[in-house]
Amino acid sequence: MAEIMNMPKLGFDMAEGTLIEWTKAEGDTVSVGDVLAEIETDKVTVEIEAPADGTILKFLVNPGDIVPVTAPILVIGEPGEEFEIPEAAGDDDAPEPVAESASAEQAPVEAAPAMSVGMPEDDGARIKASPLAKNIAKDKNIDLRTLKGTGPGGRIVKRDVEAAVASGQASASFAPAFVAVSREDKRVQMSRLRQAIGRRLSETNREVPQFFVTHEYKMDALMKMRKDTNAVLPEGEKLSVNDFIVKGVALALREFPNLNAVLDGDSIVQRGAINVGNAVAVDGGLLTVVCKNADQKTLRQISLEVREMASNVRAGKISPDDIEGSTFSISNLGMFDVEQFVAIINPPEAAILVLGSAKEVPVVEDGELTAGWRMKATISVDHRISDGAEAAQFLQALARYLENPLLLAV
Repeated sequence: MAEIMNMPKLGFDMAEGTLIEWTKAEGDTVSVGDVLAEIETDKVTVEIEAPADGTILKFLVNPGDIVPVTAPILVIGEPGEEFEIPEAAGDDDAPEPVAESASAEQAPVEAAPAMSVGMPEDDGARIKASPLAKNIAKDKNIDLRTLKGTGPGGRIVKRDVEAAVASGQASASFAPAFVAVSREDKRVQMSRLRQAIGRRLSETNREVPQFFVTHEYKMDALMKMRKDTNAVLPEGEKLSVNDFIVKGVALALREFPNLNAVLDGDSIVQRGAINVGNAVAVDGGLLTVVCKNADQKTLRQISLEVREMASNVRAGKISPDDIEGSTFSISNLGMFDVEQFVAIINPPEAAILVLGSAKEVPVVEDGELTAGWRMKATISVDHRISDGAEAAQFLQALARYLENPLLLAV
């Protein structure tokens, strides 16, 4: 039986996505997991995969189309199999279907608004390129100005950059032309991700009464345990301070389910799973990758999962499952030598914990001045769900794990 593939919903607030390109053609045979298309959302450019084995019978949307979530985009089935196009695909508001004989590159469609890669061409125009193409070009040292885009409206897409890499067109010797410093105002178009962040956090600030509590942690034992553990772990599997914190937060949330909750009308829904989101900096904003059931995983599992997801999201490639479903979030700016800060809650979660740097500083222990490792953390909490006493008790529970890190390994 033919299977209809819909535009995925990559986040609870996603309303639509732009189909950048089809990576297969009608009539191609595909297997589960094969990459079918590249989709751009407010947050990220994602490669979507085949949900079933079969043959691509029909594309229902064109490259460049902006498609509502859950709208049909593709039909997979057996060769020659009859199928019924979902009614939604024929609605007046839906994108015009691609002609059955046309490939994605032949379809005469208008381009979606292009995102600037921030490098002016000689004539002052901006280069049109997908975020994924931009990231690959940056990694491979390819000058996008030398490429001809084959995407909708001449947009440079992933395959264009990969073709340049395959042909040896690396631009190691490329040096941007000298540009005189301008004292004039510069207007920079906000990325869709930055617009989405601004919209969501503005709503949160207006609608959610938040309060903040800060705690300073003794990190001496944790820093020693991390050093000793990393001494025996292979390269690529070293533990970060953040890995310990994710596990400690997950275990502390077991004791304080009110902070692992959402507000639903006049009820508080305490989530059964403890899924810890980790904020990752990307071009133009932040994304959250989610360590599912973090309370049940080892430190090494958490480390490998979070590292892989963070690497993928920075490259513009990530599974929808990796950025959905967080029940509590962490934002860590410790690597930027930040002492402490506060963050706005990631709705609909009840709280977010932010972390400063772990530093060796002068401290007083038993009346003696000595050196010690300290780190400050601040929790932001939805006051409709919890209060200051509970937040403070949660931070104390977290201290029990961070200051006695063997508890995180047993």
